[in-house]
Amino acid sequence: MKAWICLPLIALALTGCAGKTAFRDSCANQLDSAWKELDLAKAEGFAGTVSYSKALSLLTGAKTQQQFEAFEGCSNKAEKARFYIRESRAGR
Repeated sequence: MKAWICLPLIALALTGCAGKTAFRDSCANQLDSAWKELDLAKAEGFAGTVSYSKALSLLTGAKTQQQFEAFEGCSNKAEKARFYIRESRAGR
């Protein structure tokens, strides 16, 4: 009888752990790309723009979320940061 109670609980726990890693790769890839693009924008002289500052702030937040395994939020923030980097490089 105990096995019938424990089995669903174990399955639920394993499902919860698997769900945390759904955005892990996306988060890592978005962050890597965004940091490279940010470095390029800085090298091109766009480091003083408002969009650059927004992107840097978002990337800092994304990295924090990555450390706390909030991968979906990390991925979203990194994607927004890449938008602001493109805006910075376009002079907006």
